[in-house]
Amino acid sequence: MSRSLSLVICTFRRPAAVWRLLEALRSQTCPPAEVLVVDASPDAETEAVVSEARLPGVIYDRVPEEERGLTRQRNRGIARARGEVIAFLDDDTLPESDYFAEVLACFERHPGAVGVGGYIANEVDWRTAGGRAGFGIYRSGEWERREDFRWRLRRLLRLDSPFPAGWMPPSGHPRATGFVPPDGGDHRVEFFMGGASAWTRELLERVRFSPWFEGYGLYEDLDFCLRAGREGGLWLCTRARLAHLHDAPGRPNRFRYGQMVVRNGWRVWRLRWPGPGWEDRGRWWATTGLLALCRLGDAIRGPGREAALTEALGRFWGMARTLAVPPAAGEDER
Repeated sequence: MSRSLSLVICTFRRPAAVWRLLEALRSQTCPPAEVLVVDASPDAETEAVVSEARLPGVIYDRVPEEERGLTRQRNRGIARARGEVIAFLDDDTLPESDYFAEVLACFERHPGAVGVGGYIANEVDWRTAGGRAGFGIYRSGEWERREDFRWRLRRLLRLDSPFPAGWMPPSGHPRATGFVPPDGGDHRVEFFMGGASAWTRELLERVRFSPWFEGYGLYEDLDFCLRAGREGGLWLCTRARLAHLHDAPGRPNRFRYGQMVVRNGWRVWRLRWPGPGWEDRGRWWATTGLLALCRLGDAIRGPGREAALTEALGRFWGMARTLAVPPAAGEDER
């Protein structure tokens, strides 16, 4: 018997994206029993869009100023949702018509699962593996994809992750689930994207999103997944497909984003590996510095030179701050 499902959409200044997502929900073969739009926008544009959409089961929730921020909005949605499974979709995603049917089917296939992640299908060009793999080609089973310059450089310098995609190695900087091939299977993982996830109510009664991650968040989903994984299994369902369109409004400035990449990344690494050895510490810092230098290189060769330079400076500043005052590695400290 299929469990009831609630969908929570957290949004900030993206009325056009919310409209597009609500329209996509009309074609779902197994639509959510309720949809909560948790809106932190300072204006009424998103509220007007939700009202105009007239989608059955939609509840609009305007967030007071003190509860703005992705983690707080997600926790607010959890408190109001009534489904046995509570799903999250980022407002700039677009699920295929059987997305929720596949999510619920994955829970049924894995009775011990506390979380199921959807599969982002529009960001990577996978193909059936050919002959001998060359440098810059990542292979997984019968599938292969190209690695971007950063991963090729990391492999050359022996700073790539030795763990499968979706698992955090002792030196941090894991391969994201974008390195899991579209093979139609379910893959056991330690983390997946929070904006394409679903969780059992039983889990969410014990584990909530950490308010340490302010505003835009960044890696707040990784933090949550690592803590949720202590309670049961997490599975990436490659049949639950959706597109991630990366709408620009609502994102932080690039300098702040660069700092968050470093400091938030340090925090989730140390949550998973609280006492890494000196070699793993060195690898984390070496990889962090290398990625900051890569962004500085982007500022030289473009496009988007100004944004790349600003982010690179933010990363270097984040490294300096983290060396001087590391973020708290506990679950609830600020």
